[in-house]
Amino acid sequence: QVQLAESGGGLVQPGGSLTLSCVASGFTSDYYGIGWFRQAPGKEREFVASISWSGGTTYYADSVKGRFTISRDNAKNTMYLQMNSLKPEDTAVYYCAADRIPYRGGRSSGDYDYSGQGTQVTVSS
Repeated sequence: QVQLAESGGGLVQPGGSLTLSCVASGFTSDYYGIGWFRQAPGKEREFVASISWSGGTTYYADSVKGRFTISRDNAKNTMYLQMNSLKPEDTAVYYCAADRIPYRGGRSSGDYDYSGQGTQVTVSS
Protein backbone atom coordinates (compact mmCIF):
# COMPACT_ATOMS: atom_id res chain seq x y z
CA GLN A 1 0.00 0.00 0.00
CA VAL A 2 1.49 3.31 -1.10
CA GLN A 3 1.64 6.01 1.54
CA LEU A 4 3.01 9.54 1.57
CA ALA A 5 3.64 11.35 4.83
CA GLU A 6 4.46 15.05 4.99
CA SER A 7 6.14 16.79 7.90
CA GLY A 8 7.98 20.00 8.71
CA GLY A 9 5.15 22.50 8.65
CA GLY A 10 4.67 25.13 11.31
CA LEU A 11 4.43 28.82 12.11
CA VAL A 12 7.11 31.08 10.68
CA GLN A 13 7.52 34.83 10.39
CA PRO A 14 7.53 36.56 7.01
CA GLY A 15 10.94 36.27 5.42
CA GLY A 16 11.65 33.05 7.27
CA SER A 17 12.35 29.55 6.00
CA LEU A 18 10.95 26.05 6.39
CA THR A 19 11.81 22.70 4.90
CA LEU A 20 9.01 20.23 4.30
CA SER A 21 9.66 16.51 3.97
CA CYS A 22 7.63 13.79 2.33
CA VAL A 23 8.42 10.15 3.07
CA ALA A 24 7.11 7.59 0.60
CA SER A 25 6.44 3.96 1.43
CA GLY A 26 4.92 1.04 -0.40
CA PHE A 27 6.50 1.75 -3.77
CA THR A 28 8.31 -1.16 -5.40
CA SER A 29 10.82 1.23 -6.95
CA ASP A 30 11.72 4.94 -6.92
CA TYR A 31 10.47 5.29 -10.50
CA TYR A 32 7.80 7.90 -9.82
CA GLY A 33 7.47 11.65 -10.09
CA ILE A 34 6.66 13.87 -7.14
CA GLY A 35 4.72 17.08 -6.90
CA TRP A 36 4.03 19.52 -4.10
CA PHE A 37 0.68 21.28 -3.97
CA ARG A 38 -0.91 23.66 -1.49
CA GLN A 39 -4.41 24.67 -0.55
CA ALA A 40 -5.34 27.80 1.37
CA PRO A 41 -8.72 28.19 3.09
CA GLY A 42 -11.46 28.89 0.58
CA LYS A 43 -9.16 28.33 -2.38
CA GLU A 44 -8.53 25.49 -4.76
CA ARG A 45 -5.48 23.28 -4.50
CA GLU A 46 -2.65 24.76 -6.54
CA PHE A 47 0.58 23.46 -7.97
CA VAL A 48 3.80 24.46 -6.24
CA ALA A 49 6.62 22.34 -7.70
CA SER A 50 7.40 18.96 -9.25
CA ILE A 51 10.44 16.79 -9.73
CA SER A 52 11.16 13.80 -11.97
CA TRP A 53 12.21 10.42 -10.59
CA SER A 54 15.89 11.13 -11.24
CA GLY A 55 15.72 14.64 -9.82
CA GLY A 56 17.05 16.01 -13.08
CA THR A 57 13.92 17.89 -14.10
CA THR A 58 12.04 20.32 -11.89
CA TYR A 59 9.16 22.72 -12.44
CA TYR A 60 7.92 25.57 -10.25
CA ALA A 61 4.89 27.77 -10.06
CA ASP A 62 5.74 31.36 -10.91
CA SER A 63 4.65 32.44 -7.43
CA VAL A 64 7.43 30.40 -5.76
CA LYS A 65 10.17 30.41 -8.38
CA GLY A 66 13.45 31.61 -6.91
CA ARG A 67 12.23 31.09 -3.34
CA PHE A 68 11.37 27.38 -3.16
CA THR A 69 13.54 24.38 -4.07
CA ILE A 70 12.26 20.86 -4.61
CA SER A 71 14.61 17.90 -4.22
CA ARG A 72 14.59 14.19 -3.49
CA ASP A 73 16.78 11.51 -1.95
CA ASN A 74 15.73 8.22 -3.49
CA ALA A 75 17.94 6.23 -1.12
CA LYS A 76 15.78 7.53 1.73
CA ASN A 77 12.48 7.55 -0.21
CA THR A 78 12.20 11.17 0.89
CA MET A 79 11.33 14.32 -0.99
CA TYR A 80 11.87 17.87 0.22
CA LEU A 81 10.53 21.34 -0.35
CA GLN A 82 12.89 24.03 0.89
CA MET A 83 10.97 27.27 1.30
CA ASN A 84 12.80 30.58 1.75
CA SER A 85 11.66 34.20 1.91
CA LEU A 86 8.22 33.06 3.00
CA LYS A 87 5.28 35.41 2.58
CA PRO A 88 1.87 35.48 4.28
CA GLU A 89 0.32 34.38 0.99
CA ASP A 90 2.29 31.14 1.24
CA THR A 91 0.07 30.14 4.16
CA ALA A 92 -1.68 26.88 3.24
CA VAL A 93 -1.78 23.15 3.80
CA TYR A 94 1.01 21.63 1.74
CA TYR A 95 0.63 18.20 0.15
CA CYS A 96 3.04 15.93 -1.64
CA ALA A 97 1.76 13.69 -4.39
CA ALA A 98 3.24 10.84 -6.45
CA ASP A 99 2.82 10.18 -10.16
CA ARG A 100 3.44 6.73 -11.63
CA ILE A 101 4.57 8.49 -14.83
CA PRO A 102 8.03 9.51 -13.63
CA TYR A 103 8.83 12.28 -16.11
CA ARG A 104 5.47 13.99 -16.54
CA GLY A 105 6.12 16.94 -14.24
CA GLY A 106 2.39 17.42 -13.95
CA ARG A 107 0.93 20.71 -12.72
CA SER A 108 -2.55 19.38 -12.02
CA SER A 109 -3.41 17.34 -8.96
CA GLY A 110 -5.31 15.06 -11.33
CA ASP A 111 -1.98 13.98 -12.84
CA TYR A 112 -0.99 12.27 -9.59
CA ASP A 113 -2.01 8.87 -8.31
CA TYR A 114 -1.30 9.28 -4.60
CA SER A 115 -1.35 12.12 -2.11
CA GLY A 116 -0.46 12.60 1.53
CA GLN A 117 -2.55 14.11 4.30
CA GLY A 118 -0.78 17.46 4.24
CA THR A 119 1.14 19.67 6.65
CA GLN A 120 0.10 23.18 7.70
CA VAL A 121 2.36 26.12 6.94
CA THR A 122 1.45 29.46 8.48
CA VAL A 123 3.41 32.60 7.68
CA SER A 124 2.53 35.36 10.10
CA SER A 125 4.13 37.92 12.38
